[in-house]
Amino acid sequence: MKKKVALIQMDIAYGDPKVNFARVNKWVMDAVQSGAHMIILPELWDTGYDLERFDVLADKDAHATTEFLSDLAKQHNVIFIGGSVAENSRDGKKNTMLVIDQNGKLVHKYSKLHLFQLMDEHLHLVEGEDEADFELEEVPSAGFICYDIRFPEWMRKSAVNGAKVMYVVAEWPKPRIDHWKTLLQARAIENQCYIIACNRVGADPKNEFGGMSLVVDPWGEIVTEGGDDEKMVLAEIDLDKVDEVRGKIPVFRDRREDRY
Repeated sequence: MKKKVALIQMDIAYGDPKVNFARVNKWVMDAVQSGAHMIILPELWDTGYDLERFDVLADKDAHATTEFLSDLAKQHNVIFIGGSVAENSRDGKKNTMLVIDQNGKLVHKYSKLHLFQLMDEHLHLVEGEDEADFELEEVPSAGFICYDIRFPEWMRKSAVNGAKVMYVVAEWPKPRIDHWKTLLQARAIENQCYIIACNRVGADPKNEFGGMSLVVDPWGEIVTEGGDDEKMVLAEIDLDKVDEVRGKIPVFRDRREDRY
């Protein structure tokens, strides 16, 4: 089963949702023209890391951002891994991923579990309590946000649950971009799944971001990578390859659950 995906490696206007909505709309038009079946956006594409103004900027229950992506999904018959957005929920302010199918239905929400103290997330946000797992077109999948990829036990849980594709959205800083690439390849190899990871480019008042959006196959081989400039990164994935790799090296069958 083959699918064409488009990763929108965009620059994000700091604290300006109106500008970012317009930018996403333009990129979606380009992705649709390219024939993409699925579109992946980066972390906090609506506001960037303007955490000090989250009270003003955050979308109540992610309603406006969900509606925006839902309308685009229905209009163009595409699936969204809608990056993550600034959500003001009843539990507090969250960094939340939205997954929307081609019918405009909200399939899954996942709020970031691991808050990144180096960018002050713990001072402004609350941790999510969602599971990472969901199903898209009958394909077991999972979604993660940026810092999550440094916690292999969290991602392994989804692989054990059957995930064949893991989506990662990020605002990963440029000085540690080598970690980004290495960690994503490792997560693909150890979990024998596709990793589809979209990172932003550009800068905000405190950080510069590295891009290098990646699609990594279940062998850990890079299908495509984005470099460090603003662009749409296209790739085709073949989901049959997951079963092929898991059949050749039966990692999950050989796990010693009695010991760890």
